[in-house]
Amino acid sequence: MIRAILLLVVAIMVDAASLYSLQHNGVKSAHGDGKKYHIEREVPRNCYDVPVTSEAIWEGDYAGTEVPDACKASFVQTVGVIYPLHIKEGVETYAELEVLRFIEQMQDGKKKLLVDSRGEQWYEYETIPGAINLWVEVIKEPEVFAEEYVELLRLVGVTKDDAGEYDFTEAATLLLFCNGPWCGQSPIAILGLIKIGYPVEKLKWYRGGMHTWKSLSLTTTHTK
Repeated sequence: MIRAILLLVVAIMVDAASLYSLQHNGVKSAHGDGKKYHIEREVPRNCYDVPVTSEAIWEGDYAGTEVPDACKASFVQTVGVIYPLHIKEGVETYAELEVLRFIEQMQDGKKKLLVDSRGEQWYEYETIPGAINLWVEVIKEPEVFAEEYVELLRLVGVTKDDAGEYDFTEAATLLLFCNGPWCGQSPIAILGLIKIGYPVEKLKWYRGGMHTWKSLSLTTTHTK
């Protein structure tokens, strides 16, 4: 019994160490435009010299010297409505390291898809390498976007039988995201998929979205 517990503890520690290492070792990902990316924390070398003080981090200034521009990032912080950590029982909420591991597993041929639920313009401007674009409006209004909806179902591995019933046997595990914790597009998309019967255990949510991803200097596709 004690041996079993010790083995379990060791396994958990090894898994945690492997997860933490992703931010340093990076993850390879192929994107829809044919480019291959190495997703990592892209921190300029001189930024490591910026001390972690309240003045430096929140005001961009330390010891009377301005923080280098390459070490700064700013976003509009006053938009949207903040969403809770969990949007539906059974749907796991991911943070950045879990997203990196998910992307890593995607490369192994597992039936997993990273899904950007924003509109095409947002997706093409900048997204996470390896993500596909499934616009939330297609899920919300399938009768309006009939052709797009059929293609969406094909991409995620969902079919319909002759009676019009959905078959989720081959459905992929989806990790959805949008602009950030204040963005409602990915939550709405997830709830819409659940409404048609998509298995909750195959739906994951990256709540931080592009806002948090970029604030941590993680790799994105190049802006247009």
